[in-house]
Parts: sequence; C-alpha cells; structure tokens
Amino acid sequence: MNKQSMWFLTLFSLILVLSVYYITMPNELLLANNSNYNKTEPVINEQEEDEVKVTIEESEEVVALRTTHTEEVLKEISSLQEMMIQEDKTAEEKNDAYEKIRLLTSLQGQEEKLEEKLKNTYKVDAFVQIDGSTIKVVIAKREHDVNLANDIMKTVQEEFTTKMYITVKFALD
Repeated sequence: MNKQSMWFLTLFSLILVLSVYYITMPNELLLANNSNYNKTEPVINEQEEDEVKVTIEESEEVVALRTTHTEEVLKEISSLQEMMIQEDKTAEEKNDAYEKIRLLTSLQGQEEKLEEKLKNTYKVDAFVQIDGSTIKVVIAKREHDVNLANDIMKTVQEEFTTKMYITVKFALD
C-alpha cells in the first residue's frame, strides 16, 4: 500500500470516528441534563395576558454554554476536514489541519474530564473551556462562594504542569 493510500485511509478513519462521536454526544448531554430541569408551567399574569413569566434553572446556562462551544468546535473541525480533502492544498497545510483537529479533540477531552472531576468532587454542574493557557469555568450555582471558587481553581490547576490562568464564574450573576 503506498503512502497516499495509507494517508487517505488514516484520515478517513479519523473523520468517521469523530463524526460518530460528535453525532452521538449532544443527545447524551441533553438527556443527562434534562433530568436537572424543573418542569414548570409558565405563569400568566391575569392583568396582562400578553406577558408570560418563565423560570430559568441554573444548569440551563451551563448547558447552553456547552452546546454553543461544542457547535463552534464542530464547525472548526468541519472546516479543517474540508481543507484536508482539497486537492490544491499542500501536504504541509493538510498536516497542520490534521494536527489542529487532534488538538481540538484533545482539548475537548480535557474539558470533559475536568467537568466530570468538578461534578464528582464538588457536586456542581460546570462548564469548562480551555483556550491556550486560559481556562474558563462556569459553575451552575447562584450563590457566590469564594472558598469554592478557590478550591475549584486549585483542583483545575492540579491537572496541568504549567501555570494556567483560571477564571471561575457563577451562573446567573
């Protein structure tokens, strides 16, 4: 088998695995987080029937952030995959696109690992976004707790060998 065929087979396998993973992931996230929602009916004001009040659960913001971030990553991966199959791109450009895809999937795995660790350790829903040396953590909790924020920052920093800039935000400020 020549190198070009091997390269195509490797990339195709990666694209197939990633596609299956990303297609199945949002449904699992939504099903897992739907149990956190309160099923409340909108309250209609008797004086003004046009006005509707809706209660928002704390975890909805975290789910929205996670979904938006996942969509952005999928768009970027999709554009990189398209770049890899274009015939007018050089091997170096295709290799760079492949490396960026690997980096994005690796970062997404780290983010999910940190979210799970925070959930298990502190019993809070969290959204984690890693961007270089900056880590953004959003906690689904109304009450601000400085000690909890410091503990979360320490827990997240333990996962990295280099110093990271970590911000912790509480949802629904």
